[in-house]
Amino acid sequence: MAENVVELRDISKRFGDVQANDGIDFDLRAGEIHVLLGENGAGKTTLMNVMFGHVLPDSGTMLVGGRPADIRSPHDALALGIGMVHQHFSLVPTFTAAENIVLGSRPVLDLRLKPSAIRREIASLADRYNMPISPATPVRDLPVDLQQRVEILKVLYRGAKILILDEPTSLLGPRQIDNLLGILEDLRADGHSIVLVTHKLAEVMQAADRVTVIRAGKKVTEVERGEFNERTLTRAMTGQDITTVKVDRVSPQDEAAALLQVNNLVTTGIGVNSLDGLNLSVRAGEILGVAGVEGNGQRDIVNAVTGLASLESGTVRIDGVNVTGSEPGDLREHGLAVIPEDRHGWGLVLDMTLAENLAINEIPAGGFTRRGLLDWKRIKKEAAGLLEEYDVRPADTELEAGTLSGGNQQKVVLAREFSRRPKVLIADNPTWGLDVGAVDYVHRRLLQLKEAGTAVLLMSLDLDELLKLSDRVAVMYRGRVVLERPVDELDLDDLALAMAGSPVGVA
Repeated sequence: MAENVVELRDISKRFGDVQANDGIDFDLRAGEIHVLLGENGAGKTTLMNVMFGHVLPDSGTMLVGGRPADIRSPHDALALGIGMVHQHFSLVPTFTAAENIVLGSRPVLDLRLKPSAIRREIASLADRYNMPISPATPVRDLPVDLQQRVEILKVLYRGAKILILDEPTSLLGPRQIDNLLGILEDLRADGHSIVLVTHKLAEVMQAADRVTVIRAGKKVTEVERGEFNERTLTRAMTGQDITTVKVDRVSPQDEAAALLQVNNLVTTGIGVNSLDGLNLSVRAGEILGVAGVEGNGQRDIVNAVTGLASLESGTVRIDGVNVTGSEPGDLREHGLAVIPEDRHGWGLVLDMTLAENLAINEIPAGGFTRRGLLDWKRIKKEAAGLLEEYDVRPADTELEAGTLSGGNQQKVVLAREFSRRPKVLIADNPTWGLDVGAVDYVHRRLLQLKEAGTAVLLMSLDLDELLKLSDRVAVMYRGRVVLERPVDELDLDDLALAMAGSPVGVA
């Protein structure tokens, strides 16, 4: 068995009333991928921030290469060969890829800091690790997977042999995830030791040599490859088995019963039609799943229906009422609710309290007012009830939304949107970045809303999710629906062909 390159012993860390880490032992062997697995809020990132020097533990010790290490900053960690790639990148958008990689690694007056020399050096580094990038391209012009390569190359450039990747696949599509896992395997073969922080079981099964599971700040188990499967890991993560969600498919009904109707919708992007004569409808008590390779108009559907984009032509109706061109506030009055893809940018105001976030959409319409003043007692009372009903943890109305884990932030969004009993719900990648327990929770809530008669338009890049929840699936390609079938009648080969734009799949 390989020797340990890093050992964390009895690490504890508390933030106020929250015990983030509680006496955790964790080690990393030479030349392995060790997965740190747990639900959102389990304490994974805190433990790795301790290892990288971002957070100082309240107690515990660390050894690097068998020797005691006093890591009090990321600079200390990098000096010991430990690098960390965070979930949210820390790149300068206007700088090139090469400039971002070398930034801060050399004195300003270093004569080697010539653009041409930097680009050659970084191109050589990228080739060495089989991570091709364009060194001269500004980071803002790179897709998210190449921005992530820049982050990885940045720590490799600084000599890191031990890599921590915190939720690295949360922003990536399936093909990009496979590419990243291939890069990690190449780095392991090159002698690097890797900690992969995740909650996605498919990635664990593909990449992990060893898995440590933590739950509620405590280490639950540590298992070697061959000793675990998705079921045992799920139980370790959540403390229970995740049962299969039962989906009752609805049968086709009269088109006139549709609560959401979109007819001949056209929006104009840069030089092309983003939506090109789009037609779709969603009936009461139905989930219509929208599939497609990212960038084929899904985002434009959301923006057009929710009033965030202007239309060249076409109509949008909610329960028979023409709401084309209406403001978002008016759309809500007509019964539209939205779970946005970006819960940080659109779903929540992170530095506002949970009570404020839950009330934020009702206040402009005159809700929660008494004699012209906000009724804070009522706001907090109703917020407390919603936090309890939707199992938000901690259920403290005075907490800022930004302090919650991703899963609990999403529960706050669901609580606000679902409590209005909407006629139509736009659910835009509603389980993005969530762990298996939170995904199961969101799925069950969506199905409850469907059973209550809401029409749900579900956008997701996760085909398994679409096929699991949807009654019908519509495939988008270049701004048009090219295939639409009930899930029970859907041929997966036709689905794949339609997503690729093949005429074989055209309905």
